[in-house]
Amino acid sequence: MSKAEEKPESKPTGYRSGVAARLAGLPVETLRVWERRYGVSDVDRSPHGQRLYSADQVRRLGLLKRVVDQGHAIGTVARLAADELIALAGAAPSPAGPGAITQTLKIAVAGTALARRLGAIRTSPELDIVASCSQLEGAAEAMAGVAADVLLIESSEMSADALPQIQAARRAMQVRTVVVLYRFCDSATVRRLREHGCLVARAPSDAAEVAVLCSTALTGAARPPPGPLTAPPPRRLDDQALAALSSASSSINCECPRHLADILMMLASFERYSYQCQNRNASDAALHEDLGRSAGHARVMMEQALERLAYAEGLPLPDKQ
Repeated sequence: MSKAEEKPESKPTGYRSGVAARLAGLPVETLRVWERRYGVSDVDRSPHGQRLYSADQVRRLGLLKRVVDQGHAIGTVARLAADELIALAGAAPSPAGPGAITQTLKIAVAGTALARRLGAIRTSPELDIVASCSQLEGAAEAMAGVAADVLLIESSEMSADALPQIQAARRAMQVRTVVVLYRFCDSATVRRLREHGCLVARAPSDAAEVAVLCSTALTGAARPPPGPLTAPPPRRLDDQALAALSSASSSINCECPRHLADILMMLASFERYSYQCQNRNASDAALHEDLGRSAGHARVMMEQALERLAYAEGLPLPDKQ
């Protein structure tokens, strides 16, 4: 075969360090330190010597950031495999397994321009835009009840004032994680958004990179257990009844009635406090309603436990409320 007929050598493909760091939600300086000190990735290089990261390696960097943010030292996790990082982070692997990128991701988009750009190209993983609205303001109402893997938000100027709107949209929808893309944003706001479980990154120029961001966020998205859906019944034992049981327990050797009475007083107090927070702060209403319900259901269980203990110890039970 002549040289003219020889097939050209395939060139390594991937994301350069700056893009990989942005997609993983890391400062590029941090990635360089991690590479130099801990060798976090074994990456290919371009013909010009530039480091090139695959989509799987970008997702692994995102998981590393997640576990480090949770308090693990980078030196102890730098060499862990993706499935080990997923287990450590308490994250939910994708249905196709750790690192898989072939599944279709259902996306709800706040940002009409971004939705158009994504709808015009093919990405890996494929993005299925199930709902969209023009902007973050009003997204909670416009996309209420929408079920999606990712809520994707694009904003030219992102500020801390947007956080209540993001929380409201997340509560109104059924989404596993949130990705926030910005052009200008201060570092304090970026930190606050990340503290609330958002993957935050500067908006990439290549729309195809958005798919990798969504996949990275989804791989690292924890699935908290659902809260109780029903309101708890009213208190069976008020503070006066609990005080009476606590005093009566001093006549027996077992201190458990008194301890349970103390726990119940604290639970009842926290239950009231949660509902007060709900009334004071509309943006956190759903969260504090969940906390109040959870405390109420815990109270019911402990009330029943105290009643069983009182019967076993022969303590007089006051009339139930």
